[in-house]
Amino acid sequence: MMNRTLYSILLYLAVPFIWLRLQFRARQAPAYRQRIAERFALKKLAFKPGGIWLHAVSVGESIAAAPVIKQLQQLYPQLPITLTCMTPTGSERIQALFGDSVQHCYLPYDLPCAAKRFLNQVQPKLAIVMETELWPNHIHQCYLRSIPVVLANARLSERSAKGYAKFQRLTAPMLAELSGIAVQSQAEAERFLQLGAQPAAVQVTGSIKFDLSVAPELLQSAAQLADTWHLASRFVWVAGSTHAGEDELILQAHQQLLQQVPEALLILVPRHPERFNQVAQLIEQQGLRSMRRSQQRALQAADQVLLGDSMGELMLWYAVADAAFVGGTWVDNGGHNFLEPAALAKPIAAGPSRFNFLEIAEQLQQAGALTLVSTPSALAEQLLGWQQSEALRQQQGQAGIKVLQQNQGALAQLIGLLQLQLEKAESSSV
Repeated sequence: MMNRTLYSILLYLAVPFIWLRLQFRARQAPAYRQRIAERFALKKLAFKPGGIWLHAVSVGESIAAAPVIKQLQQLYPQLPITLTCMTPTGSERIQALFGDSVQHCYLPYDLPCAAKRFLNQVQPKLAIVMETELWPNHIHQCYLRSIPVVLANARLSERSAKGYAKFQRLTAPMLAELSGIAVQSQAEAERFLQLGAQPAAVQVTGSIKFDLSVAPELLQSAAQLADTWHLASRFVWVAGSTHAGEDELILQAHQQLLQQVPEALLILVPRHPERFNQVAQLIEQQGLRSMRRSQQRALQAADQVLLGDSMGELMLWYAVADAAFVGGTWVDNGGHNFLEPAALAKPIAAGPSRFNFLEIAEQLQQAGALTLVSTPSALAEQLLGWQQSEALRQQQGQAGIKVLQQNQGALAQLIGLLQLQLEKAESSSV
């Protein structure tokens, strides 16, 4: 059984391989070669210390964290907020969402020395970790400094819990050092408790992703784009956040749909930017006429596929579309955020792999807002049904809106928990 000391030794031994992995990833995404010093806390940060530190591992967590950060900025305008992530795409999203209103860097790897250097510079009063990005040494160093750590919008699938249980001597002390765990469901609360979390720290708040709000500006941009590209007469569907192995299946479904609906348009949005060129080649190999968003030209009537090779526009594509397929569900990835298309009243299709959002998916499915499809033919058939019936699209879209409305309120509960922890931290430091 691995404890934290053995874990740290293994992590130090892995440093050369971590560096090589960064170089390898940089071959497809050059940004991985930049700012490496931040990943080991070797760069002196020109940050104002003493505020709130929030960690969001990548794009999805950064988007989920946005309403939390905005409320904290309103409640505590005097406190600097330091926002960390692990990926270049997450970094780009953070800078696009918040600009200079937050302090931003990569979170250093979970080496004890790096964790110490990072906290010496940032000196937060409160640490917030989005969802389930758990790093034993960072959490332990916060515990030693009496910095409360809150796991926000926490989720823990049965599969992940089994993985953590294999390292009980590492996991249990780490969870016991958390001051607060705001979990999305009672089932996940039980899993955290079984792994060693303190009962007083665990609170079921629901998912803050249900508190998603759609900006009027987004709807205006979508309407303007649809008008400019003459989309009113076309059936438009989005395949969002797709992974390797899914794009071929998506394109097969679109080919079948085109046989019945020649004017149909697919907006294909890969999850990772380093795959944009690869997916563009797949589209070309299929003989489909396509346009890349990065080309910055107007969509033509002859274009059958729009490749969404841009960052931060997935919600725009959902708003433009008539229906959506959520990626990461035709591969063993567990799916992505079903609530984004639901918030825009779009009927949703997905594959069978949805363990990352299992309860959300089940609620949407039971309400009739989400349809599960296992094959390209089944997806094509579902898309054809939606194309032929606007009433069906509206019915399923409104069912998704209702699920959102029935589950809202998690954000307010989470903010209350964060305020309580911050008050305790400030009172203990006096």
